[in-house]
Amino acid sequence: MRVATTLLAVLGLVLASTANAQTERRTLTGDRVAVYNLAGRLRMEPTSGSQVVVDVTRAGPDAAKLTLATGDVRGWQSLRVIYPSDRIVYEGMNGRRSRTTLRVNDDGTFDDHDHDDYGGGRNRVEIRDSGPGLDAHADVHVGVPKGQRIVVHWGVGDVTVTNVDGDLQVNVAAASVDAQHTRGRLELATGSGSVTVSDAQGDAMLDTGSGGVTLTGMKGETLGIDAGSGSVRGSDIDVRMLKADVGSGGVRLDRVKATRAAVDAGSGTTELEFLTVLDELTVDAGSGGVTVRLPAGQTGDVDVETGSGGIESDFAVQTTHVERHHLRGRIGDGRGRIRIESGSGTVRLVKG
Repeated sequence: MRVATTLLAVLGLVLASTANAQTERRTLTGDRVAVYNLAGRLRMEPTSGSQVVVDVTRAGPDAAKLTLATGDVRGWQSLRVIYPSDRIVYEGMNGRRSRTTLRVNDDGTFDDHDHDDYGGGRNRVEIRDSGPGLDAHADVHVGVPKGQRIVVHWGVGDVTVTNVDGDLQVNVAAASVDAQHTRGRLELATGSGSVTVSDAQGDAMLDTGSGGVTLTGMKGETLGIDAGSGSVRGSDIDVRMLKADVGSGGVRLDRVKATRAAVDAGSGTTELEFLTVLDELTVDAGSGGVTVRLPAGQTGDVDVETGSGGIESDFAVQTTHVERHHLRGRIGDGRGRIRIESGSGTVRLVKG
């Protein structure tokens, strides 16, 4: 009897939550569009026409307390989900006993660092996966027309971007971001959570405070990666300029085509494979070995230094300076520059 009563109670909560779910549609028009939401899942996909189409599904026992606001915010046509509480409960957060704190304006905007006083004040809002608080969230589907410039400010909840063609920026406090088959400029930033990108064409900037970065099939003029902690893994990258800054976790990038590359890794091994001859390569590794695979035709002025560990090269280097942990010289005709420095660990130049 007790088990049956418990099951009925759980079923009642599920039905109540489903009954409270409400979906509403808003359309936004303009060269610059912004969407703000603190909790829920985000899906971004292409849409026909010239308007951004936003479907918002409010859910949870307190879903009816959420409100939607639209209008101009500093030159951006915006949609904002307003949460009338400084404590929000969202069970969809990654991990048990998770919590995230944000500074939110009264108008529902946040993450606007240049306008902290906009919207009538800044309020400290805590989002947690359990406990007392406003038990409500909003799942959002955004239809993006081709060529649209759009910025999404998100609190917690997974983010998925598929087949979008435009100028896209997504700023996330704590969530995983997965982008596939995108075209146009792509900027993804998350305070905590992983970033995965596959088949992207256009300039890209990927920024994670904590969480790994995984890349497959990227083509554009520039690719920037800034990861505080978490490994960076990638393959099939074709760009003019590659720049990666990784605090900890290591870097492995395979089948890279680039003219210039700069990699700064605080700790962890660094493994790089280039398919094209580089004009300039700079690698700075705090700790961990460095292995760089280069085409057989690579030339350049070479300067390799390691605090502890050896230096190995498949290339014939015409040396101008040799010490136990420092090598300067030239490969081939000396066109190009290769600079590698490692605090600890062996440095290897491998001929591809």
